[in-house]
Amino acid sequence: MKFAVRYYTKTGNTKRLAEAMAQVLGVEALPISEPVTEQVDFLFLGNSYYAFNIDKEVKDFVASLDKNLVGKIVNFGSAAMLNSTYKKVKAQADKAGVAMLDKEFHCKGEFKGLHKGRPNDDDCKAAAEFAKTFLD
Repeated sequence: MKFAVRYYTKTGNTKRLAEAMAQVLGVEALPISEPVTEQVDFLFLGNSYYAFNIDKEVKDFVASLDKNLVGKIVNFGSAAMLNSTYKKVKAQADKAGVAMLDKEFHCKGEFKGLHKGRPNDDDCKAAAEFAKTFLD
């Protein structure tokens, strides 16, 4: 299996999760400004809610994906007040013709003092354990 990890973050929370996953998968966690240029079975895509939606940069990144290079997107991220971004990312993936795995990783994220210190070390360990399930 070939993997890629890309993330979008404004606070650094999603980057921490991305790095934990990438280490397990044996790849480098890169920001979404770095395109996917090689064929991968799974693209782990980290993102979060900003003003109750995924950021335009995430939408543009998903739209730019080559469906011949990306097998499936695996969504992950953190958020302080809302749950998963899965539905928002899937809507973009469907438009781009890129498949999306139905399982994902999500945890609480700190924002303006809410969920202070999250994602924490336990969250990063849980993200790494999630990524490990793709190695079997």
